[in-house]
This record gives sequence, C-alpha cells and structure tokens, in this order.
Amino acid sequence: MFPLSFASLRPFSYLPLLCFLLHASLTSALWPLPASYEHGQAVVWLDRDLTFQYAITNQVRDLRTSAANSSSVLNGTSTQLPTLNTASSYVLVQAAIQRAQERLLNDTFVPWKFHPRHSNFEPAINATKILIRTVTIQQNQTDSSAVLKPRAGEVHESYTLSITTSGTVAITAISSIGIIRALDTFTQLFYQHSTASAVYCPYAPVSIVDAPKFAHRGLNMDVARNYYPPSFIMHTIDVLAWNKFNRLHLHATDAQSWPLDIPAMPDLSTRGAYRKGLSYSPQQLAEIQEYGMYRGVEVNVEIDMPGHTSVIALTYPDLITAYNIQPNWSTYANEPPSGSLKLNSSAVYDFLHTLWEDLLPRLAPYSAYFHTGGDEVNKNAYSLDDTVRSNESSVLQPLIQRLVDYNHDYVRAAGMTPIVWEEMLLEWNLTLGSDVIVQSWLADDSVAKVVQKGHKVLAGNYNFWYLDCGHGSWVHAPPSTTSTNPYYPYNDYCTPLKNWQLIYTHSPFAGLSTTNTSSPSYVNASSLDLVLGGEVHIWSEKTDPINFDAVVWPRAAAAAEVLWSGNQDGQGRNRSLVDVGKRLGVWRERMVERGVGAGVVQMLWCTQDERGCVADGL
Repeated sequence: MFPLSFASLRPFSYLPLLCFLLHASLTSALWPLPASYEHGQAVVWLDRDLTFQYAITNQVRDLRTSAANSSSVLNGTSTQLPTLNTASSYVLVQAAIQRAQERLLNDTFVPWKFHPRHSNFEPAINATKILIRTVTIQQNQTDSSAVLKPRAGEVHESYTLSITTSGTVAITAISSIGIIRALDTFTQLFYQHSTASAVYCPYAPVSIVDAPKFAHRGLNMDVARNYYPPSFIMHTIDVLAWNKFNRLHLHATDAQSWPLDIPAMPDLSTRGAYRKGLSYSPQQLAEIQEYGMYRGVEVNVEIDMPGHTSVIALTYPDLITAYNIQPNWSTYANEPPSGSLKLNSSAVYDFLHTLWEDLLPRLAPYSAYFHTGGDEVNKNAYSLDDTVRSNESSVLQPLIQRLVDYNHDYVRAAGMTPIVWEEMLLEWNLTLGSDVIVQSWLADDSVAKVVQKGHKVLAGNYNFWYLDCGHGSWVHAPPSTTSTNPYYPYNDYCTPLKNWQLIYTHSPFAGLSTTNTSSPSYVNASSLDLVLGGEVHIWSEKTDPINFDAVVWPRAAAAAEVLWSGNQDGQGRNRSLVDVGKRLGVWRERMVERGVGAGVVQMLWCTQDERGCVADGL
C-alpha cells in the first residue's frame, strides 16, 4: 500500500514523458491516475441501449431496467438507510450505475481544446462502429458491515477495468465501493462526438488495475464562517467522489456562527446562525451524510472546542470567557470574535452532555469518526475565566485533559472514533487514547512527531494544502498613523497562494525519514501505516458558494491524485509536471462540463500547441 522507500525524493521534472506522443496521450487523461493503466488507440462506441450486469459472488442481476427505480433512492437522497446486507450492495451499485449512465449519455465533453486548432481529431462518424453493449460487473466478496461508514482501510476500494477492441467491458472489485470508483473511472474514458449524438472511447484496449495509496483522502470544508446550502454541499460531494476523495470533513461550527440545529437546545442555531434558515436541520444533515454514503464519501462532522466557540455566548453567555474583546481581540484569539469555553465550569459539562446526547446518535449511523477540534487554544482567554483565572499551561493542561477525555468518552459510546487537531497532542501534551486520530496542519515535522508518539495521523500542512491562502487579508487594515502602513501589502497570514503544482509536489510522507536514525523526523518504516492519508483545507473567511468552486477546483484535485496514486511513478520517479498539468487541464474541462466552476489550468494557446507551455530553459 505504501512505497518501499522515499528517502531521496528528486525534484519534480518539467520534461515531458517520452513514452507518449504529446497529443496522443493528452486526452487519455484519467484523473486521478490509476495505479496501473495501459491503453491502445482503437475506437469503440457506446450503445445507447447499454446494459449493466452485476453479480456478487455469482448472484447475477441485469440492472438496466432497475435504473428506472426511485431516483431519490438511487441518487442517495432518500431518508431510509439501506440495511447492511447483500441488498444494500445492490442499492449502492444501482445508484452508481444510474449516475454513470447519466454521465455517459448526457455529458457533452468534446476535447477540442487539447488538439491543434482546426485539426480533425475525432473518429469518422460514418465508419463501421464497434459497440459496447454490456458492462459486466463482478463483485468478488459480499460487503462487510463497515461498507456504509468504514474506518480507514476497512473497505477495499480497489478494482480492475478492461475494455477490449471488440467492445467487451469488464469490471471487478472486492466491494461495492470499489465498483463506484471503477464506474467513475469508466465515465472518463468517453467523449461526445461534435457532429452527432454519439459517444466514443478512442483508447481500446484498456487495462486498469487500481487501488488507493492512502485510506483517508479528504476535504475539510468550513461551513461556519460562511453558509453553504445543503444542495451545494451535495454538489461538492459529487465532485469529491469524481476525484476519488472518500471523506468530507465538515467544520460545522466556529466563533462566528452555529449553523447546526440541536433540537435539545434550539436557541443555539436560532441565535447562533447568521439568520433564520441558515442552519442545518437534523433531516438535512442526515440527507447530506446519506448522499455522501451513496458515493463512497463519508461525511465527518467537527465541533471545535474549547477555542473557536464564542458564538455559544449568544445563547449561553455564562459558558464563554473573553467574549468578543474589542479592540484588542488578537490578545485572546487568532481572529474575531474572541471567546472560549470555560474550563472549570460545571455548566459547561451540562451543556456538553446535552449536546452529545442529541447530536452524536444522529451522526453515528453514517459516520465512523467525530472531530472534537482542539486547535488554537488561546491561553490569555483563561486569565479572564472566572473558573480558572490563569494563563499558565501547568494550570490549563489538566483542565483541557479532562474536557477532551469527557468528550471522547461520549464519542466512543456512540460507536465513533475521535479526531483532534495536533495541538492537543504536541502543544498540550495530552494523553490520548490509542484510537484517537491526530490531524496535523502546522508543519511536516508534526506528522513525524505524531507517528513517533504512536498515533495515527492525517497530514495537511498549511504551507501546501490550505486552499484559502494567498487571497489577501480579510481583516480591514486600520487607518495608518505613520507614513508607512504596517499592514501593506495586506496579505493574509499564509500567503502566497498554493498553486496546483505546489500542492501536487507535497505528500503526506514529506519530512519523514526512514533511513537516517539521527534525524528528528526519523520513523521506523513499519510505522508508516500510521499515516492514514490527509486532507486539503478550505477555510471560508473569503469563500462562499459563489466563488467556492473556482477557489477549490482544480487545485484540490491535485491533492486527490497525490492521495489516490501518489506523485511518483511505479519506479519511484517524480511525475513530470508537464504531463500532470495536461491531464489536469483535461480533467478541469470535464468537471466544468459537469457543472463545476473550476479555475483555469492554462490558456488555450498552451493546450492546443503541440509543444505546450514549458518554462524556458527547463
């Protein structure tokens, strides 16, 4: 699952791969790249009466007619969770087949941008056609009980996919999730002909053997600082699934708003949401999670604490210390409004008891994980806490330990695994259960430190995988009282913008050493399994549903490929960014055709010129 050696990473190359003709390989652009992918140049066409035959350990069903079943069930918008048996596998695969059919027959992607201008790159429409009439799908094992909400590595996502020159298509997988991944790949092999309502694949024969490199591949989406309608979150889940992400981490609450309805405490969202209607009801949250489940994208919720909780004061002011201190908010928080949960208040624990008893049982049917936060705890806030009156770490640490232990006991009782931000382990030196997953974000050496302490870790260094960086400060600079404004040029804290190339060159293994035993980042090779994968992050201070797609895509797709198949080839060589960029450009266009407002990779001159746009002298 993991590379045998990565001690000597070579710089990424901008030299194009010599094994493919530039434009011949250009539109064979699968994203993310499969672990093994071979193809030819023969053309096969899609029969518009395409059928699918699906078998679990030889129990065969023809699912073509079944695609007419309830669209709410097949698209994952019903409110009834499938039972954990063979029938649930059929339901998941039926839904995936219907989505694949809609993509294959309704996508109108013509890849003209990736061929020389005015060239005749399409197959002759009047030539004799080899038709794909049936797709045979074989699931070699019955799904485990974990298939609907797997922990990292519990469900196989591997698959094989083959297309012959005679039009025979075969998919095999161990689980229904592997079939979902295979069908998403299958749809990328086809294009709409520009002069007729016909769909073709110009790459037969195709042979793909695929499996993910990392078990946890996620996007952390902040839905508290700006509000996103449930329909938009579902749209994002679709795009995540196409990119073979398998986790959506919903950062559900923060200092600025509480958009999550808690029926046992209705005023939390009534007062904490930005306005009436901008919160997620229990039914809406369940629909979002179920929508993800049908696509192999598990939705994990985070309630951050003890910091990032000042919004609670709008409902329960006695629970929060250092609330909205002005004008010196930066003394008490990383951003306004300041405010943290009090650490030694029995009322806080009463609040948490009610919160967890209401929320966690509703999340547990759909999710194996729950994130209890723990980042950016500000010590100064507790000098104003009437239950503590100290900003000394020695005083605060046992109180934070008690809080985290209390929360994690509830998470475990609900049947879920806790996740925390890295500060809980590395800054506050808490004693965490062996099951707790630590999410790293501050530096590559944080990943090494977490592994050295024996914990599972999620990578996501903000210097590489923070998509909100580089868009400028969202805090207005006050009028300057000097001739030189100290805030100029008004950058944000993590500038510059992380372009797709930088994102692609980063790996969850970056900074780890398995050979230099004297290195501070040394870890035993047998400990690499503790690196479960990672998440790319979009914080929403300057992002909302209007610009989200352009900010996130296609840059998040670069991280998706790193997490699915890595940024090196089978020989351990860093992939050519020229080749990667061309594939990403094609994938961006396909996403745009599917309704994603993704940003541009390159201008048309670059994509159509046979030499491409490569930096001079490289």
